[in-house]
Amino acid sequence: MESTGKKQGLHVVFLTVMIGCTLVYIYPVFLMFINSLKPFAEVVSDVIALPKTLAPENYRYVITKMRYGKLFFNTALITVIGITGIVFFASLAAYMLHRRRNRFTAFARIFIITPMLIPFQTIMITLLKTMNILHLTGSRIGLGIQYWGFGMAMAAFIFYNFMSTIPTELDESSCIDGASTFRTYLTIIFPLLKSVTATVVVLDVMWIWNDFLLPLLMVNRSNDTKTLVLAAYTFVGQFNTEWHYAMTAMVLVVLPSIAFFVLFQKNIMAGVVAGAVKG
Repeated sequence: MESTGKKQGLHVVFLTVMIGCTLVYIYPVFLMFINSLKPFAEVVSDVIALPKTLAPENYRYVITKMRYGKLFFNTALITVIGITGIVFFASLAAYMLHRRRNRFTAFARIFIITPMLIPFQTIMITLLKTMNILHLTGSRIGLGIQYWGFGMAMAAFIFYNFMSTIPTELDESSCIDGASTFRTYLTIIFPLLKSVTATVVVLDVMWIWNDFLLPLLMVNRSNDTKTLVLAAYTFVGQFNTEWHYAMTAMVLVVLPSIAFFVLFQKNIMAGVVAGAVKG
């Protein structure tokens, strides 16, 4: 009985700490939302107070000023291109590295995963010069392609760990039937990666959609190629910041990614649990 009571006490303490941590993270989002509904004077006078007067015109102004529809399409296009390449190349690489185990693939696996340890800031100047040479700056498609390289390491790591849950007998049967390695991957292996693919997609959508630094370097020269995050930053000035519009813009930027995460959060758990149980 004493042991049970102690476990319950620890559970309550743990739950309390987790709720506290959750509130700490949610509170800034809550402030951002309520300040997006205030006039400028109320935001300046008391940022943590609830709005006395609702200002829905903030949203109408920001949507028009940002050209929200155009930049939503830009961000969605970049995200789709990035996710497609990351999922395809990372899953294919993980499949080959897992099924062709030798010294070369062991080295290749380390070589592919190591970039996770390299901060982006250490290579961004070199990257910018390289992309200028390849004429991939100022291009939405070029930016989407660049995400393939930056997202490859983590995605390949996740796919590789999950690959052990798929029996090699499937490969052997497919080979006996005359299928090539790529056809085996495309028609048999990849469909079995559904849960872990959903995990990679959700995590990378959240990252690419809300990324600021790489789009700032690559597509910030023209208003026609900007992303939503870059457009939201235009309301923040050196001498004057329109805080009510800035908060409104950030709500409009993060809302699609939050909605996407809420809709597909079960897929993340499914992918993680499947890999942990079967691996």
